[in-house]
Amino acid sequence: MTISLRADRAIFRFSGPEAHKLLNDVVTGHIPASGDIAAWWALLSPQGKILAEGMAGWADDALWLDVHAAVADDFFKRMKMYRLRAKAEIEDLRVTHRPGYAESPSHFAHRQQIGPVNLGWRLIAPVEQTTDWADDKAYASARIRAGICELGQDFEPNQLFAHDIAMDILGGIDFAKGCYVGQEVVSRMKHRGTARRRPVLITNTTAPSGTPVMANDREAGTLGRVLNHQAVAILRLDRLTDPTTITAADAPITLAVPDWATYQLGDSTAEQ
Repeated sequence: MTISLRADRAIFRFSGPEAHKLLNDVVTGHIPASGDIAAWWALLSPQGKILAEGMAGWADDALWLDVHAAVADDFFKRMKMYRLRAKAEIEDLRVTHRPGYAESPSHFAHRQQIGPVNLGWRLIAPVEQTTDWADDKAYASARIRAGICELGQDFEPNQLFAHDIAMDILGGIDFAKGCYVGQEVVSRMKHRGTARRRPVLITNTTAPSGTPVMANDREAGTLGRVLNHQAVAILRLDRLTDPTTITAADAPITLAVPDWATYQLGDSTAEQ
């Protein structure tokens, strides 16, 4: 079995009698307390912008989270601040452990289920057991084809709202639980229906990641990671009224919404 090393992700372990409550009170998703399914979540700023996102899985009386390495220091600092006097320990495992991806479980595994999308298994292993793991292209290809966005690969921190990457559609937001950081903004966007940006599948592109996607003379967004001429781009839907005119690096590209999407190209909202 081939295992892909996700070298740009960092692992954190939350343990203690109040670890689950700490996370459930701070991040957007429904944090599991049992089972082998990892849940998608985001840590938001008070203004509702995504500061970190990843998967959280329960095992060995602890929660195991992954975040992009570029935001790991900030995530660790903020979670220690939010912990206050909670009976919870936060361990930074960046030096000792690495995450990976495979289509079947091995090592220490959680199934990555994002809404209706099955993204295989997230594996966690000590560094010395990961030396023969492959690069991350298999995971990135599966994620891109499914239309799942990832911080650090497709967008930068503190730039987008949770709705922009479809966390409201794909189960990354628990609308039934109480307050968490940024919840007022999330709730307002849900009830007003003001999400203007959404993930869009891009094919037939030779442009590099970060290239602006142009709708006539107006920028609609930028390309995320490009692999095999495919990418996910978080785009202004209302600017995509004529998909045949959309370009990247002055070349035409092909657009489609993901299979799970509840929106269409060209959709507009009450607030423009």
